[in-house]
Amino acid sequence: MADNEDNNESNESNESKETSETATAPEVAAQAPGAQFALQRIYLKDSSFESPRSPEVFQGKWEPKIHFDIKTRSSKVQDDSYEVILVLTAEAKLDDQSAFLVEVHQAGIFSCKDFDEAQLEQVLSTVCPNILFPYAREAIDSLVIKGSFPALMLAPINFDALYAQQKKAQAEQAAAGENGNGAAVDEAASATTQ
Repeated sequence: MADNEDNNESNESNESKETSETATAPEVAAQAPGAQFALQRIYLKDSSFESPRSPEVFQGKWEPKIHFDIKTRSSKVQDDSYEVILVLTAEAKLDDQSAFLVEVHQAGIFSCKDFDEAQLEQVLSTVCPNILFPYAREAIDSLVIKGSFPALMLAPINFDALYAQQKKAQAEQAAAGENGNGAAVDEAASATTQ
């Protein structure tokens, strides 16, 4: 009987934890009185998988170098509705030759009402990609597995940190531009693993 009470208390605390997380997301909305944020739709906009060296690639030992790129873009669809597209690209190379290349364009339509320009930019660059990433990760793994390769199991991405890095790079570029030295800012994040 005591076990049931403990389980009920545990379940209640988990339920209240889930409710409070849902009620406070996104944090940016809390900073803007009256701001409203809602997910309208998530969909796979585009996907591709190439394995140019099949079936030879399956003959040797599987120790690839994985290169991973991520990009986001957004556009206004209607009043207060925005499409955000998260583009994930992963390439596995063996001996500097491509074993496979997979790319997914995971998209969503989000309603963002009563945000100022800076807050809207932050929501579209951080909150929306955070929502889309699990879907894109699953689509990547599904395509890779269907190609008869092991799942990539991509680690979570801190879009807030990427956004902060991008803003810092833009500020540095603006400061360098004032001095007559300008360099392009790459808005894509990239990583290579072994």
